[in-house]
Amino acid sequence: MSALTDKLLPFLRWRDRVTSDNLKADFIAGLTGMVLVLPQAVAYAFIAGLPPEYGLYTAMVSAVVASLFGSSWHLVSGPTAALSIVVMSVVSGLGDFSTGQYVGLVISLTLLTGLIQLMLGLFRMGSLVNFISHTVVIGFTAGAAILIAVSQLQHLFGVELPDGLSVLATLEHLMAEFAGLNPVALQAGLATLVVAVLVRRLNRKWPHLLMGMGVGSLLCYWLDPAGNAVAYVGALPGDLPQPELPEFSFATLEMLAPGALAVALLGLIEAVSIARAIAVRSHQQIDGNQEFIGQGLSNVVGSFFACYASTGSFTRSGANYDAGARTPMAAVFAAILLALVVVAVPQLTARLPLAVMAGSILLIAWSLIDFKSIRHILSSSRAEAAILLVTLLSTLLVELEFAIYIGVMLSLALYLRRTSQPRVTQVAPLQQSERRHIRNIRRYQLEECPQLKIIRVDGSLFFGAVDHVQQEIRRLTAPGSGVKHILLIGKGINFIDVAGVEMLHQEINRLHMMSGDILFSSLKGTVVDELERTGALKLLGEQRFHETPRSAIAALIAQLEPDRCAVCKQRIFGDCPPTEEL
Repeated sequence: MSALTDKLLPFLRWRDRVTSDNLKADFIAGLTGMVLVLPQAVAYAFIAGLPPEYGLYTAMVSAVVASLFGSSWHLVSGPTAALSIVVMSVVSGLGDFSTGQYVGLVISLTLLTGLIQLMLGLFRMGSLVNFISHTVVIGFTAGAAILIAVSQLQHLFGVELPDGLSVLATLEHLMAEFAGLNPVALQAGLATLVVAVLVRRLNRKWPHLLMGMGVGSLLCYWLDPAGNAVAYVGALPGDLPQPELPEFSFATLEMLAPGALAVALLGLIEAVSIARAIAVRSHQQIDGNQEFIGQGLSNVVGSFFACYASTGSFTRSGANYDAGARTPMAAVFAAILLALVVVAVPQLTARLPLAVMAGSILLIAWSLIDFKSIRHILSSSRAEAAILLVTLLSTLLVELEFAIYIGVMLSLALYLRRTSQPRVTQVAPLQQSERRHIRNIRRYQLEECPQLKIIRVDGSLFFGAVDHVQQEIRRLTAPGSGVKHILLIGKGINFIDVAGVEMLHQEINRLHMMSGDILFSSLKGTVVDELERTGALKLLGEQRFHETPRSAIAALIAQLEPDRCAVCKQRIFGDCPPTEEL
């Protein structure tokens, strides 16, 4: 019963860690997290096209649920830049809506996103994110950062632009409107950006965004005391989120489903990746399935409290760990403190200029681009570089949800390409060694038997890989090569499916017609058991399977052509027959 309770209520697993000392440390970390998330939540809601309170509500409700029902002690969830731009892209791409309709669709999108994530977690699909290449995530995030930055330039310059413009169209309109830029907005935005950068360089633990926005707002107030020269965010409602049922009709479901799947996948990739990155430092074991459930519940519950789609935040999670957080209670404290600020100081954003928001968001966008990883990918692998560039360009040129799908497909294609070409290595005994260990012929510059090739296959023989392995076998035993026998060492093979068995059967028959054969050694017991269970062992011939290469070689030497062995000077095997004296 206790194990079941811990599974349904995962926060009970760390209840023993909730001590007075740990609570004090968590409270201090929570205070740090509140200061950090306050400007971020407002900025991210701005990116998503929502009023600022929705970002703050998400940083309260969704963060608490995700921390209590996830597996990480330090992951902090809530609104993020990349997910915010995707949410905006998904909903705004459906048409033109009033503010109320737009907010309603965003909340419905959040509910559907959470349900998808929750189902994936309940069906134990936590390993799904392992198939998404890190290169794809880097490329998509970099592209999203560019989109975010370009979208804020109009607010930085204080000019009006039509909605729904592409990146290139936005830049063209900005150049056309450049003469009419607002100098007050530009000065306030640039001051915010410069101060935030300087503060971050002086001490990364200081709330650089908050301080930058404070200086930018004061400068704007000094330049525009009447508040008429620039646009402002406006005051907060001053209320906590009230429970409300999201709109969830069949028509809404059909309209939002493709985008919700993309948001769900991106959210899970971010959350699990961040949780694992922090776990490397905290030496904690992360349960991917539980993180799926935690993220799903946070979005499902959050959708009933005016929250939009959330996921893990690398910045806030890293700061949470560095601030000394010891349990998920740090995220709970941060949410409670944020709620107190929202209720007590609703006028906090009343004179917050949009240009100041734009300056802070530009810095956020810059921070999203992982320049170090991009340089490494571009210089180390052409295939990875191509995937990076395709993902980045698709993010800029097509709708974001489809860019995510393109990235996922590229990841799967890369994975299939690698698994469909298992390494087939030619090996031979060490002639200078008495025990004649089997080693790579190229690495050790070994001679090979003119009649027998030994290969080691590192990878499973399934339908996607059989063609590659078969081509290697046929290349080695091509007419004129003089090779008619193959010893396949299979200690690197995890399974052999029906297509693999069929390919091996074809090669056995082909070599048999050439008076040759294929023998197998060192297969894993589980692989042999499965072959026996399916009848494949009998089909291929039980006599062809040996436990060690030594016994297989001894069996093959007896099948070699004696006349060729008699004049062979190489003496590859210890069991080679004596050489005739010429």
